Amino acid sequence: MIIDVHAHCWPEGSFNEEFMTDARRMRASAVNLLTPYERYRDNLPTDEEVVTIVFGGKARLSGLWVNDADVASYVAQAPDRMIGFLSVDPTQPGWEEELREGHQRHSLRGIKLLPMYADFYPQDERLDPLWRYAGEHQLPVLLHTGTTFVSKAPIDCTLPRHLDVVARRFPDVKMILAHLGHPYEGETVAVIRKHPSLFADISALTYRPWQLFHSLMLVHEYNVWDKILFGTDYPVTTVTETIAGLRSLAEVRIDRFALPAEQIERLIHRDALALLGLSDFRSQPHDRRSA
Repeated sequence: MIIDVHAHCWPEGSFNEEFMTDARRMRASAVNLLTPYERYRDNLPTDEEVVTIVFGGKARLSGLWVNDADVASYVAQAPDRMIGFLSVDPTQPGWEEELREGHQRHSLRGIKLLPMYADFYPQDERLDPLWRYAGEHQLPVLLHTGTTFVSKAPIDCTLPRHLDVVARRFPDVKMILAHLGHPYEGETVAVIRKHPSLFADISALTYRPWQLFHSLMLVHEYNVWDKILFGTDYPVTTVTETIAGLRSLAEVRIDRFALPAEQIERLIHRDALALLGLSDFRSQPHDRRSA
């Protein structure tokens, strides 16, 4: 089984015009930002079962907003293959109510945060209710860490070191640092090695193979392979593209340096659901609006 911990639900109208303009810098080639499940499904390996964590995102500053009800509806297309995460923008009024509604009404099983895109620091004490709620209800939290193409987004908010502060105050909350925190992978490795409940994903990195090779060498040298999770960042990449990119890195030799092929395969097939406490997702109720 493959667990994709990082895929997006971006319906029509999720972005403002400024975000769309900035997004042209996302990859060297243009990216279609709409996320039909059919396109995701059509780019899955035929010989593997894939379970996917899906979220939208809320960041008023950057012009991104997806309602949690849309995420719940998206997941309902294949509830035995998808797990939905809610999102909040803590800079906006009513975010605590949205947190509870996303979890209790829409049955979403985790939280996606965009500190840089919304301009907040995850260790800000004003977010303590979020971290307490996540801990009490065993909701894993996935945070964007690393760079961005959005002009308004302050990079300092997204540095992986900030999660060290949060993890020391809320050690039971499971967190995923998205994109290995690139280009701050060294910080990411230092933080996830230190805290048992912290992990990182490799979403949207395989199309930068030179950088990812060096990043995974850090993972190898610090012996944190077991903290690295598979993710795509769909629609930016697909499962098949990501698997091929990872396996190609196992063929690289630079002097005496190489990535172990067996560790690459373990990364691709890591049971992230067990690590995040989500193995029971098929037995949980879905959107309770119809209840």
